[in-house]
Amino acid sequence: MKFAHLLAASSLAVMAAAGANAKTLVYCSEGSPEGFDPAPYTAGTTFDASGKTVYNRLVEFDRGTTNVVPGLAESYEVAADGLEYTFKLRPGVKFHTTSFFTPTRDLNADDVIFSFMRQGDPAHPWHQYVPGISYEYYAGMEMPTVIKEIRKVDDLTVKFVLTRPEAPFLANLAMSFASILSKEYADKLEAEGRMADMNNVPVGTGPFKFVAYQKDAVIRYQAHEDYWAGREKIDDLVFAITTDPAVRMQKLQAGECHIMSYPAPADIEALKADPNLQVMEQPGLNVAYLAYNTTIAPFDKPEVRRALNMAMNKQAIVDAVFQGTGQMAKNPIPPTMWSYNDAVEDVPFDPEGAKKLLEEAGVSGLSMEVWAMPVQRPYMPNARRTAELIQEDFSKVGVDVSIVSYEWGEYLKKSTEPGRQGAVILGWTGDNGDPDNFLAVLLGCAATGDGGANRAQWCNKEFDDLIQKAKVTSDPAERTRLYEEAQLVFKRENPWATLAHSTVFMPMSKKVSGYVMDPLGTHNFTGVDIAE
Repeated sequence: MKFAHLLAASSLAVMAAAGANAKTLVYCSEGSPEGFDPAPYTAGTTFDASGKTVYNRLVEFDRGTTNVVPGLAESYEVAADGLEYTFKLRPGVKFHTTSFFTPTRDLNADDVIFSFMRQGDPAHPWHQYVPGISYEYYAGMEMPTVIKEIRKVDDLTVKFVLTRPEAPFLANLAMSFASILSKEYADKLEAEGRMADMNNVPVGTGPFKFVAYQKDAVIRYQAHEDYWAGREKIDDLVFAITTDPAVRMQKLQAGECHIMSYPAPADIEALKADPNLQVMEQPGLNVAYLAYNTTIAPFDKPEVRRALNMAMNKQAIVDAVFQGTGQMAKNPIPPTMWSYNDAVEDVPFDPEGAKKLLEEAGVSGLSMEVWAMPVQRPYMPNARRTAELIQEDFSKVGVDVSIVSYEWGEYLKKSTEPGRQGAVILGWTGDNGDPDNFLAVLLGCAATGDGGANRAQWCNKEFDDLIQKAKVTSDPAERTRLYEEAQLVFKRENPWATLAHSTVFMPMSKKVSGYVMDPLGTHNFTGVDIAE
């Protein structure tokens, strides 16, 4: 606790020292990060506060696109057989100098190897440095079986040797879970018995360095003076954590923050009408879904899952919850993504047919849980209201629903447990523009089990064979064919009810310039300026 007080004091000193001429950008964020190490988590809220501010990766997504460009690696080579990726690191990349850490060296290959091995090696001393953590992305993307070896060629050269070709490998390395941490900082924390602080007080190479965090209230950052890509235009970045969208809107209109996340659909028109604001928008690369636990009876029967999906009036959910900012979903990937299979026929809304199917399956007097997220996300403006509508629809076919919720971090963790009851409302915004990031990460066999992203615990051999074949071919046409076929299997089996795809809105002050919306749903403040 003493260390936290020191941080808070240093925060005040830094903000005071910045002076009246400092450019401060205040972002009204929607929630608190689960931690500041991006590897164990999957929430965009966490990546906004860590991966996109504090850290970099070997390769990055070019701002506003899903194109992979060099990051901490100034160049890379891929072997003709697709089994070796060699990265040449940028010389002279500086880690953050903070009140709690002063680096003695620049980025090198040891940092890269440390950042990946701690995730993939269960025997690594940093694998479980926070009790109970899991590496959901690393596991869900099958990195433990894909990566055979990570080899240090020299201080500025790292070679990844794979067990098989992996078409999405480069795009995966641009994701937040693949952020590069400082091994020197890790060694210092380990020697001092403070390993947990890797997740509390982070050190990276990114555009902003961490200053202080007051839980559920505020995160403060400063521009990294020695940033390898050039110092940012703003001096101080503040995340004002504001969970209520109505309060975020009030703060934006009052000038207390300059950018806000996730406005309520009902407020979009008022925000657009405000002469002091600008509202950006784009189709979200996302899906909202209700995932049944397919290992628990009677949800282990595809006909029962189909019956429940038939009982659900999805158009009414989209109308009431999204209010013109979403469309019904029929596939587990969004229509803006390549390989989307528009020929798939959605499950019809048919309560009488649902009753008949349940009766034929021998199901009567069913009681179940529907889990409702406690936070607003780009793919789901109001999970509680969605759950209430599902509850009402299911009651009409004789299914009694109780609605369950938890604090956001706990919700994400508990929803991965194999023994979880009922069905969970959740969603996904694409991380890298590749269908594998939806179909394998959310629905593949490797993503089942405790800590996996497959909330349906659904392992279907036919589906899994298709996505595994798609992973190892570099031919886009063949990958498209395989993913289109996989979507047909998904729809036949119904491990989810696919709910909606949303449009994403970003309201901000007209004083803000240089902000670019991220198709992958995170918030990136590089290149942003503000007129004082």
